[in-house]
Order: sequence, then C-alpha cells, then structure tokens
Amino acid sequence: MTDADRPSLRERLRALPVFGPDLPGLDVDTAPDDPGTLFVRWLDDAIDAGLPAPHAATLSTADASGRVDARTLILKDVDGDGWVFATRADSPKGVALAQNPNAALTFFWREHGRQVRVRGPVVPLDAETSAADFLDRSDFSRATALAGWQSAPLASRAAYREAWDAALDRVRAEPGLVLDAWTAYALEPTSVEFWASSGAGQTRLRYTAASGAPTTWTKELLLSLIHISAPTRRVGIAGAG
Repeated sequence: MTDADRPSLRERLRALPVFGPDLPGLDVDTAPDDPGTLFVRWLDDAIDAGLPAPHAATLSTADASGRVDARTLILKDVDGDGWVFATRADSPKGVALAQNPNAALTFFWREHGRQVRVRGPVVPLDAETSAADFLDRSDFSRATALAGWQSAPLASRAAYREAWDAALDRVRAEPGLVLDAWTAYALEPTSVEFWASSGAGQTRLRYTAASGAPTTWTKELLLSLIHISAPTRRVGIAGAG
C-alpha cells in the first residue's frame, strides 16, 4: 500500500472500535442513593473481572493562573473523607492543589464501557494518615519519592540513579523513615457522574451534593449522544465528554 492509498489518520481513528459486546451498562432504577456505593460497586466489578489497573485515575487540576494539567495516579481508598490519593506536597500537582483545591478525578474502564467523573475540592489529610500511606509503599517506591523533587530536571540518568540507590539504602536502614512532604489527599465530591455504554445506547447519571449537606445527594439523568454505524452497531464515546 502506498502512502497515497493509505487512509488518513482521521479515517483510521473513525474506524477504530471503541467498546466490545455484552457491556454491563447502568441500571438507573437500582442505583443507590449514595455515589460512593455505586462507585465501589463498579470498581469491584473491574477488579473481579481482572481489568488492567482498575484503580488508575486521571487527576485534573488548575493552578492559580488557570493553567490546567492532568496526570494519571492511583486511587488509595474511598471512605468518609472522600476519594483518597497521595503525592508529594511539593510536586506540581501538590503545588497546584495548594493554589486551587478544585479538581476532578476521571476513571475509565474501557472493557466495561464505563466512566466516572468525580469533582470537588481536595483537602490534605492529617500527618498520621499521610505517614501511614508512605510506609505502606514498597521500598522502591519510597526510594523514588525520596530521591528528589518530582518533575525536577535531571542532570543525568546516572546522577539520578546514584541518588536513588542512596535513597533505597536509607529506606532499608531506616524502615520507619517518612518523607515530610508526602501527603495524603481526599477529593471531597460535590458532583459524581457515572457514564455507561451498552447496546441500548449511553446512560449518564449525575449525583450532586446538596448545598450545606454533602451527605445528601440528588440524582438526575443527563442527555447523551449515541453513534450507531452500519453494518454493525458500534457505540461511540461522544457522550462521555
């Protein structure tokens, strides 16, 4: 095939399948009153199905000047504090959250055709919780956190490896060592939106916290777009945004 015969990138992207058959969808009639309960149910489904990195999420932030950034991290828990994750307070995301605590977490389980968006302010948790999270990490992970400021420019890979080796030796020599900058955070949701695709189309269900009563939620269905193409039915992701 010559370059002239090759489909354009746009054509190739349009032709790609998005989801497979037999998706679990979202049964609005049986959705619980609390979004955390439904989220954990979906997360359990993803874990039980062996989906890759089901606890991975995209954290979106904006700093004081409004510059938006996003990165993938790992969810640590969902509890009374909210959706919990951890990082260095002096990392780019920690600095952005200190300037503007409003953020969003996005979870996407492609194999189940499901997405969840959690939005609200992020608050740092207490020092004891942060320390416990740091000590729960592997030796290698703690050494990485100790080796230097996240996203700082590297003089060289060799210099970083030397710093990392020294940090690993320190972690193993001091098993109770905790990085002062390590911080556990909780996103306290004001809005949680569930999106599901199935053969019947797309379903979007949004939970909104009542003003002044964050444990009281209202539920509402949202308009979704559906894309069905012949000869086979293919549900696109247009309504996920």
